[in-house]
Amino acid sequence: MLRTLALGFVVVIAACGPDEIHGGDDTAMCSPGEREDCYSGQPGTSGVGPCHGGTRTCEASGTWGSCTGEIAPAQENCTDGVDNNCNGMMDEDVDSDGDGFTTCGGNDCCDSTECTNPGSVNTGAFDAAGNNFDDDCNGIVDDQVALCDTNLSSASQNAMDYAKAIDLCQTTTMTDKKWGVISATLTLADGTGTPAVVAQSIRPRFGPGVLPKAGSSLALLSTGAAAAMGDTNPNFQDFEATPTIGGNNKESNFPADFFMANGNKLPNAPSCPNAAGNKAEDPVMLTLTIRVPSNAKSFKLATNFFSSEFPEWTCSPYNDFFVVLLDSTYTGTPANPTDKNLAFYSANGMKYPVGVNLASGNTGLFTQCKNGRTGCAPAGPLGGPVAGTISTCMGIDQISGTGFDKASSGVCDADSMQGGGTGWLETTGNVTPGEIMKLRIAIWDTSDHILDSIAVIDNFKWDVDTAQPGTVIFRQAPSE
Repeated sequence: MLRTLALGFVVVIAACGPDEIHGGDDTAMCSPGEREDCYSGQPGTSGVGPCHGGTRTCEASGTWGSCTGEIAPAQENCTDGVDNNCNGMMDEDVDSDGDGFTTCGGNDCCDSTECTNPGSVNTGAFDAAGNNFDDDCNGIVDDQVALCDTNLSSASQNAMDYAKAIDLCQTTTMTDKKWGVISATLTLADGTGTPAVVAQSIRPRFGPGVLPKAGSSLALLSTGAAAAMGDTNPNFQDFEATPTIGGNNKESNFPADFFMANGNKLPNAPSCPNAAGNKAEDPVMLTLTIRVPSNAKSFKLATNFFSSEFPEWTCSPYNDFFVVLLDSTYTGTPANPTDKNLAFYSANGMKYPVGVNLASGNTGLFTQCKNGRTGCAPAGPLGGPVAGTISTCMGIDQISGTGFDKASSGVCDADSMQGGGTGWLETTGNVTPGEIMKLRIAIWDTSDHILDSIAVIDNFKWDVDTAQPGTVIFRQAPSE
């Protein structure tokens, strides 16, 4: 291969071996005017069928321009007498990689030797970021599904809008092999009925300090009104409202499979009293039926839980519940939880459901609050809280201006506020590539209709690798 570089009136020619096709690093610095051969196809496909390389030129900015003149492998046409995918066969209708997608079915642009990992490349895949390959066969390398969470009504009762709000933008059907959301519903915690109209909302932020992790919107689910101070449609409602106006006055059973898997009781943080009551009060649940991409093995989403049960009713029989229940055929390792709930944190052999009890025992996952005493309320009809302290609060940036920062009764400390929160967390689960999974995201009050809680959900993402299921502190990736 020849590389030419114009230096004044001198032309320097450097020879490269016949297999040294450049163009893999588009971010590498170069000298303006420098030219080199390039090819973006897989090794072994250049010179096969119509595929061949092109050239690229270093631009004035010192970075490489596009590869012009190349022909890279494409989806097999099957009617033109051309080896479009450059695998040495012409117009073949095969599924050599066994991924369920055939070349002539218009579904597989990379069926065998022309790909490093052909079984993960087809129209059912998602385009994994950063691998410099067209995983989903749409002709664009490393593209992402366009964001779809703009211009959504804050008080929408359309469950598909909530899928969009958490950045699940692609839709599909039960018969289409493309990945995406098949259906979405908003119900009570047991999958029946209709939640209160104020129990869910789509916002550009929750208060001044909680902004979307991706796109321009996030989803809120609440046991009261899904609103911060100043919000409308639905309007803000005090989180410590009296019983006559508190909550959203709905009731249902708990999710049956989750409840049964925990011995017909609600799981709780170690050393805290069992949750009381046998009904989910003020519940709301978003259920998403999703075809998993053919190359995805896990997913993650950002979650953020706030409750006015903090600090007085921390570690009590009244704690509210937030669950992320995954129905999947996945049976590998690391295993998903047997009760299907991904909204939990494990530490020192202990398991803590996501909720206000993360503030008990200084787990480090309840950080948006003021340090001090917890569990200070007097015993109620179903029992009282366990007194304790918290020292892992890191600030109140994410609760300021929400209503959770309003002055409280001072039962615990004189400067205590109406509530606290976890801060952004990341919830992860494992899936089987290509399966149809179900994701149920729910929140409810336990034993009463007062002292409301809110869950914020955003930033759903697929991953090509399995992961450790559960919930941890959100860590922003360097590229995000």
